[in-house]
Amino acid sequence: MENKNPFPFTGLSSSEVNASRKKNGINKVESNKISPFWYALKDAVLEPMFVLLVAAAVIYFVLGEFSDAWFMLGAIVLVSGISIYQNNRSNNALSALKEFSQSHASVIRNDQVEYLKSEEIVVGDYVVVSQGELIPADGIIKQLNDFSVKEAILTGESFPVMKEVGSENDLVYSGTLVESGQCVFEVMSVGAETKLGALGKSVENIQKEKTPLQSQINSFVKWMVLVGAVIFLIIWGINYFQSKDILDSLLKGLTIAMSVLPEEIPVAFATFMAIGAWRLMKDGVIVKDTTTVEALGAATVLCADKTGTITQNRMELFQIYDFNADAILKRQQWRSTSAKELITAAMWASESVPFDGMEKAIHDAYLQNVEKDERPDYNMIHEYPLDGKPPMMTHVFENAFGKRIIAVKGAPEAILHSSELNEMQSKQVNKILDEFATTGLRVLGVGIIDFEGNDFPKTQQEFSIRFLGLIGFYDPPKENIGELFQKLYAAGIEIKIITGDNPITTAAIAKQANFFGFEKSITSQELAHLSDLEFDQMVLEKKVFTRMFPDLKLKVIESLKKQGQIVAMTGDGVNDGPALKAADIGFAMGKRGSEIAKEASSLILTDDDVSKIWDAVAMGRRIYTNLKKAIQYIISIHIPIILTVAFPLILGWVYPTIFTPVHVIFLELIMGPTCSIVYENEPLEKNSMYQPPRAITKTFFNIRELTISIIQGLAITAGTLFIYHYSVQNGYNEELTRSMVFTTLILSNLFLTLVNRSFYASVITSFQFKNKLLSAILFITVVMLAAILYFPPFTSFFKIASLNISQLSRTVMVALLAVGWFELYKWGRYRRGRG
Repeated sequence: MENKNPFPFTGLSSSEVNASRKKNGINKVESNKISPFWYALKDAVLEPMFVLLVAAAVIYFVLGEFSDAWFMLGAIVLVSGISIYQNNRSNNALSALKEFSQSHASVIRNDQVEYLKSEEIVVGDYVVVSQGELIPADGIIKQLNDFSVKEAILTGESFPVMKEVGSENDLVYSGTLVESGQCVFEVMSVGAETKLGALGKSVENIQKEKTPLQSQINSFVKWMVLVGAVIFLIIWGINYFQSKDILDSLLKGLTIAMSVLPEEIPVAFATFMAIGAWRLMKDGVIVKDTTTVEALGAATVLCADKTGTITQNRMELFQIYDFNADAILKRQQWRSTSAKELITAAMWASESVPFDGMEKAIHDAYLQNVEKDERPDYNMIHEYPLDGKPPMMTHVFENAFGKRIIAVKGAPEAILHSSELNEMQSKQVNKILDEFATTGLRVLGVGIIDFEGNDFPKTQQEFSIRFLGLIGFYDPPKENIGELFQKLYAAGIEIKIITGDNPITTAAIAKQANFFGFEKSITSQELAHLSDLEFDQMVLEKKVFTRMFPDLKLKVIESLKKQGQIVAMTGDGVNDGPALKAADIGFAMGKRGSEIAKEASSLILTDDDVSKIWDAVAMGRRIYTNLKKAIQYIISIHIPIILTVAFPLILGWVYPTIFTPVHVIFLELIMGPTCSIVYENEPLEKNSMYQPPRAITKTFFNIRELTISIIQGLAITAGTLFIYHYSVQNGYNEELTRSMVFTTLILSNLFLTLVNRSFYASVITSFQFKNKLLSAILFITVVMLAAILYFPPFTSFFKIASLNISQLSRTVMVALLAVGWFELYKWGRYRRGRG
């Protein structure tokens, strides 16, 4: 994107940019961390399952069972490959997110203002930064307007630092925040050579804390590893005591240990979060931190900023009140003398190079309504930055002949407070102000100051203002905002509006947007006098918060969180930064949002389309629900593997070694793709967005859901052990018995995959859910089972026998019964009105 250059600098040429890039590098701090591939390889090698597979392979080689040994080595490669692939898939998704979430900056090149990625900035570039933006490189200031910077990230000092050209304080630093005004600076250092770059190198290895869900998953896996170790020692000890054969006992112990380890769970968690974030990115929502996905589905309150979120942030000067004429004027009436004086004063009170939407609209209105543009004839000799509560700003201009203009604009309350109006006149202006506000206009007061001499007062509030009138901007609601609100209400999410605008304007816009509770409004002044207990009560009760300043916005967010709410926050301005950072889920606008808002948020709406908030919440619920399905599936299918291996060994049944490591690994290879690929790809269930948000502390490990998974696992175990005893009683040999049990378990796994697609809808209904990967995985599993049963080299290797139609039908029937009972359970829940 290029714009006409309003600054007195031409910037670097394309050839100079290339030369600087070769000499000084790009504006990026290169990491010293090892590549993601080696991290993934290291993690795969350190997995307990990898260690068990290596141990089993070594034992098979020592025993001379080379086919089993080579199978174990193949399994090592395959299991590690799957783990590395999933890790790489996640990293690719995260890299894509990182690429999309890069910050941008306005840079003067070839006498054009270009909007570039910050990493493309080179030494010698002229960069333009404005209020609310992050400074992308270190440099020296060449031009400024009312410019101050917060340098807390480097100095720890929270107060803004005023900058001056040509003084000792004319340097800016990468990562610091523009508090007010605008400046053009020449880049002196980029990347690792900046102050922040040097600091970043020292902290890049700091690890983030795990989320509650991550911690619970890690804790569960560690407990299962501990249980596996204990069972391994028991099985090894029992078998060694009976046989005195240490290697054979080790193999049996390793078999049970492999069956216990739920190594699929952490892989599934990482995959679901990363791929979910990648899917959101494709839909226009950049997730800066994948752990945010965990909270999305649990959001209970959305705190929406009005401007830029509810409205289009497309400011246009719509209507003015000319105080001298005592008339409200439409656009076609703005060429009267007093109307032009009002618009011109508003222009002089704005920045010379406007960067705010309202100031741009003022400059446009000025150019459209005056005969001669006087801006080149005047220079600013003094200014008062935007300050006060409510805020105002004042600029002092003078031309070559000494003619002076002192113009002021700001919140009408602030201008009226310092004006020369009497009580009756103030009442008349406030009446007009209410009239403007009730139509949804955003209003500024404008005045002129008559002041002689250069001994300017310390604060602009000390001036006596000659009031000229009001200017009203119309920023209409976004077309789809009403529909979004209705969807969020249906999803059980409460919505609150938190804005710096006045109550009447906000109520008018809220009403137009079909917002529930627009009449339940409270101002910052009313909140400021409440006790902490009363404040918390008002935060829950009220729906609209007006005239809010950054510190109060932050306090409202913290109050909601303290009271157990999971808070989503939207914003685009610098004053939204603290609240966005504090919220559980912060949404910033990608196009119109300030850099500080983007930096503070956890998600960015690339095209400012707030309807994507609903998509993000839906994705959060989908990911959580599918992850829960995957882990419940893992728990359910691990139980029959563990017990089918353990019971014959511990109880000394006729065929104690019904499964060997080869069989367990085959089952593991089926389960991994099922939980990580099939369930991750499951669509959102129809009723998910019409349920109240889940409590953030609630996970799949609650008693009821865990009990269901355990019962499902025990039912499948009953099926496999039944088929075991059926085979023994019918005189089947070990190979045929193993074949019956193995087939029953594989088929139970297939049926469980289908049944657990929904814990509410029937399996017939869930067939309507589109999931192409499901059919592929099920087909591959059936083909592999058929090959093992009926392809002689495989039957020999797995030490099983082919099944005839009667035997196969019995395994199908038992597997159906072992899993199908859950369909009756779902039907019963539906009949009781819980489905």
